[in-house]
Amino acid sequence: MKVVVDDLRCEGQAVCTGLAPKVFKLDDDDEYVQVLVDEVPEELEGRVRKAVAKCPMAALSIEE
Repeated sequence: MKVVVDDLRCEGQAVCTGLAPKVFKLDDDDEYVQVLVDEVPEELEGRVRKAVAKCPMAALSIEE
């Protein structure tokens, strides 16, 4: 599975980085979230799904 960040919606609130820090990182320069992996490791899929569901700006989506 892949996860995608919509840069137009992301406000860098970093909820996802708290839930899945091995997958998401807050960029130091523009304070937007970056995805650190091309494919989400199977053991982190639950955390990523939770991060997508909890994103306050609905800026994250999953591609299966």
